[in-house]
Amino acid sequence: MPVEVVEKFESRQVTTGQSPAVELRYVIRGTNDDAEARTALVEASPITYDPWGGGLLFLPRDTVTVQPVGDLLWEGIVRYGPVPQTGDVTATFDITGETYRRLHTIQTVGSYAPAGQTAPATHGLIGQTPDGVEGVELQAAVYNFTETHYFADAVVTEEYRKTLADLFDHVNQAPFRGFPAGEVVFAGATGQQRASGDWQITFHFSRHPNVTGQTIDEISGIDKKGWEYLWLRHKTVKDDVTGWPAEKPIAVYVEKVRETGDFSTMLI
Repeated sequence: MPVEVVEKFESRQVTTGQSPAVELRYVIRGTNDDAEARTALVEASPITYDPWGGGLLFLPRDTVTVQPVGDLLWEGIVRYGPVPQTGDVTATFDITGETYRRLHTIQTVGSYAPAGQTAPATHGLIGQTPDGVEGVELQAAVYNFTETHYFADAVVTEEYRKTLADLFDHVNQAPFRGFPAGEVVFAGATGQQRASGDWQITFHFSRHPNVTGQTIDEISGIDKKGWEYLWLRHKTVKDDVTGWPAEKPIAVYVEKVRETGDFSTMLI
């Protein structure tokens, strides 16, 4: 018995706006096999649909659904809407806080002591104790952003996937998306092959700004790229005015803790 596909009267439901969509509904008769019903529906429904009939906008077929309603009887639903095509790009971003401990101040705006006494100098170090410097826990803004790209199947080879894996947790060695070298770290990627055969890959990045010309107490001219690590070495000294012991920074170190990578090999 041949499978028959007939469009229903209540078909062609159109949604307008920024994301137009169309839903075509069908009756499928002559099989109890869902795969056969779905294949017949795909063959009977158009690949694209022009919702306004003007030839200016053709929506691609997005999803095909079949559901049984009786013996040898199915309802078929075909939805059309904007679907990213090979070569398209979409982007998202979020700005979140990352906890870190700050040992040095930007500026000491006040110090207080009992009448007739002077507060010992801190030399810009926060939370000094007899055991060292405690610092303060703060939130630093981290700019996270993603880009979703759609690649032809021929591009996403094993070698390409290995390239992405090797770049994980690397920092941009050249300017990237308007940010200078050293500010962006590649936080990984997720990919999947679509029914059309091409690949949808989402790339994840995070950005910390570079810092130049920073001063900590008497140490100036400190440069630190966004994902480098800064730490202090300090020693206990006697305050010149009060005679009290205080911690004083004697050296600042900036460490490279992530490798740099060539982001152009992502082909984005």
